[in-house]
Amino acid sequence: MTPLRVCLDARLGSGLSGGVEQVVIGLAAALSRLPDGDEEYLFLVHPDQDGWIRPYMQGPCRLLHSRLEYPGQPGRIRALRRAARERAPFLSDRRRFVASSDGTIERAGVEVMHFTIQEAFLTDVPSVYEPHDLQHLHLPEVFSERERRRREVVYRTHCERAELVIAMTSWGKRDLVDQYGLAPDKVEVVPPGSVLSEYRAPSPDQLSDLRVNFSLPEAFVLYPAQTWPHKNHLGLLDALALIRDRHGITIPLVCPGQKNHFYPRIAKRAQQLDLERTTWFPGFISTAELRGLFGLARALVFPSFFEGWGMPVTEAFASRVPVACSSAAGLPDIVGDAGLIFDPGQPEEIADRVHRLWTNSALREQLRERGARRAERFSFDHAARLLRAHYRQIAGKRLPEEDRILLASPPLA
Repeated sequence: MTPLRVCLDARLGSGLSGGVEQVVIGLAAALSRLPDGDEEYLFLVHPDQDGWIRPYMQGPCRLLHSRLEYPGQPGRIRALRRAARERAPFLSDRRRFVASSDGTIERAGVEVMHFTIQEAFLTDVPSVYEPHDLQHLHLPEVFSERERRRREVVYRTHCERAELVIAMTSWGKRDLVDQYGLAPDKVEVVPPGSVLSEYRAPSPDQLSDLRVNFSLPEAFVLYPAQTWPHKNHLGLLDALALIRDRHGITIPLVCPGQKNHFYPRIAKRAQQLDLERTTWFPGFISTAELRGLFGLARALVFPSFFEGWGMPVTEAFASRVPVACSSAAGLPDIVGDAGLIFDPGQPEEIADRVHRLWTNSALREQLRERGARRAERFSFDHAARLLRAHYRQIAGKRLPEEDRILLASPPLA
């Protein structure tokens, strides 16, 4: 029997795509380890940008190179804008914003194409599309008018064309159904897990070196995220200032993640609140350093205004780090009873939850235990098995009993 050939879109530049990159790494590692099945998994990458995923692939997984531009490629956005201005009078939005396949996956004999990133392309190969979230509809103020229009065209086009649309939480599924009018049975929930276990655990000496190299205090709260406006670093800083002013406690904050155009606003707020000496923004860090920071942190605070998933939350659960988390979008579906929930638009609520975590060791231990149990619920092994069942169903393959059970089971989040 000829193996089912599935392609997963991995046209990403390392360090530019945050949680999406972690999801693709987790899927590559988990699909590589599946002990049964005769599928082949091709990961579509740009020839000059495959080093970030190569170490996590083995067995049935291999790379497939394409020159089709990937999201985040240097100069890509400027080139798209320039081309759009030049061709605007002559082309529809769809022709301007939606790319077509360069023939790579067709020549490779791909039978199912999984677009793990929002920037899919047109192909006649049956596809799975994963838009991650519809943030541009919920927080339009953080996007330009043109970017909102572009996202609408791209997302709607590929949601309509796909055989299956993937959401990460039940909230995300409801949002796709409500916003785009998709049939509920066309949208399935496939929650990812934590990818930290794929990275080498640091030794005690390496943790000590990390503390010295980053000049870290003995205890701190952690918030790993790029400095986008919706990540709400400003609200978190306001909350830390409230704790200091009301309780006389200064809580150090470490925020690793790519610094982008919004970072100067964040740095200015930290200076205005006199928090710059107790706030660390080390920028983009290695996977080993990230795992080390989870090993050193007293708590994770996740104040984002909008998330399709929220990878740091599951990473904290897997690392036995207690969590205080935003109530936005599908985040409560992930957290359950394993963390403290707050309204991200209310710095006083953020301050209350962070202060409780910081000062109450019994609460922290309780949440560590709950988080560890919650981490067992979400894994990339489960995600890989569930996706494989969907791939087989789309390709018209006969499904074993395990697959039928997986497809009939209620979503985990």
